[in-house]
Amino acid sequence: MRTVFAPDHTHSGSSPAGDPGPAPTAQELAVLAVLVESIGRVVSRHELARRSGLGDRSERRCDAILVQLSRHLGPNAITTVRSRGWLLTHEAADRARALLTP
Repeated sequence: MRTVFAPDHTHSGSSPAGDPGPAPTAQELAVLAVLVESIGRVVSRHELARRSGLGDRSERRCDAILVQLSRHLGPNAITTVRSRGWLLTHEAADRARALLTP
């Protein structure tokens, strides 16, 4: 079962999905780099945290970062694969790479 990881825009000041708003943080870029390296492949929370340098953070930190990345990339860019992890869709690859380019 695949579900789309949709951002929550209920708090004030949120931007519509796909509207980049503020620049991504270093942690967000590190997670995005792992997803870009694994386009189309499911990446578990453990692997995402380890490979992005978030291993010592709360396990839910990846979830929060993925919400922020969805705001930068759009609502259908990151897919949640229940009980397995996340994947970056092929359709979002160019937008993701653009965020990683200085």
